[in-house]
Amino acid sequence: MATLASLSDDTSPLSTPRRTVSRSELADLERIVPLGRQHRRLIPGGVIGKGLGPAALVLLWSVGTSYGWISPDLLPTPQTLWATLIDLITSGDLSDALTLSLQRVAAGFCFGFVIGVGLALVSGLFRLGEDLIDAPMQMARTLPWAGLVPLLIIWLGIDETPKIALVAFAVTFPLYINTFAGIRNVDKALVEAAQTLSFGRAALIFQVILPGALPNLLVGLRYSLGSAWLALVFAETVNAQGGLGYLIMHAREVYRVDIIILCLVIYALLGLSADLVVRLLERILLRWRQNFDGA
Repeated sequence: MATLASLSDDTSPLSTPRRTVSRSELADLERIVPLGRQHRRLIPGGVIGKGLGPAALVLLWSVGTSYGWISPDLLPTPQTLWATLIDLITSGDLSDALTLSLQRVAAGFCFGFVIGVGLALVSGLFRLGEDLIDAPMQMARTLPWAGLVPLLIIWLGIDETPKIALVAFAVTFPLYINTFAGIRNVDKALVEAAQTLSFGRAALIFQVILPGALPNLLVGLRYSLGSAWLALVFAETVNAQGGLGYLIMHAREVYRVDIIILCLVIYALLGLSADLVVRLLERILLRWRQNFDGA
């Protein structure tokens, strides 16, 4: 790929008048377009350091239940939850429920990602797209997605479709809002510099605007994954015939607090795992960006 320095000598016609590109603008553009030559630590934070908080919570939990500060009927001990986990794994109930929940999240997230990012690209790149799309999206995002369940059941039935649709709905808006904001927050000076260096429309979009919007898109990805699991929890507790939410509802009927808490812990661990994957993706895709990682 041609460097920015070589592109600056190109004499092809431009859609905008030429102007002199300052050294600072050229430096900013080179930092974004190649997506970086700087090296960053790929693993987000120390593994041991990240485990200190959860370990402290488990320790307090164990001490509180062991000394009777917390009633085991309300909050079972970690040892009880471990035994329950082994029982569910041995019986196969946990693997079946987890597989079904992951399938629902994956399907809903894929639909939501395509819709949210696709609409954000059209709305962010084109003024007509913003006029047609942004206002309806801003209104729709204020709707409580949990309140859509009765309507989705009427429209789509009680099988897997409304559950996937609810996850997709929850995923769409964080991605749309953050991607749209990322596109519109790209420094105008970088766009003008790229046009001065004879970047065509496609090159401008794929080498300047989208890389500049990538940090916001990844932020939206983190929020959308969290929203996906929240929506799934609610969707699986309404007319579900399988999944972690179904285990929770069945455990409620037989007063198995240990199963309820175990499923909630699994939901939390799945959400944390997804967040760590996105953070690792940020480290890989945003190597060019210098961030403050804490003192």
